[in-house]
Amino acid sequence: MVDIGKAVRMAVKTGKVILGTKKTLQLIKQGKAKLAIVASNCPTEIREDLEYYCKLSNIPIYTYDGTSWDLGAVCGKPFMVAVMAIIDPGDSEILKLVKGGNHGNE
Repeated sequence: MVDIGKAVRMAVKTGKVILGTKKTLQLIKQGKAKLAIVASNCPTEIREDLEYYCKLSNIPIYTYDGTSWDLGAVCGKPFMVAVMAIIDPGDSEILKLVKGGNHGNE
């Protein structure tokens, strides 16, 4: 089992990630993200947009169990992160979260 907190920290440290709704949606529309991560308390309209474009681009989406404050803290940022995109996982095993299906989808 992959430790999501550790995997996110490793992806932020060694890979390429984008934080924030606008840039994440832009990358998903372009098909450049490998994984989208959304905080559990992400606003419904943002989550619906994200799910729609992820489905169109065939990009997996994972729902992080914690709040946007928790996700921001895991990323090492002093602010909320409701949505993030993984472009390059680096040394992280984060993409194993979604192997065999979109486990974070409702």
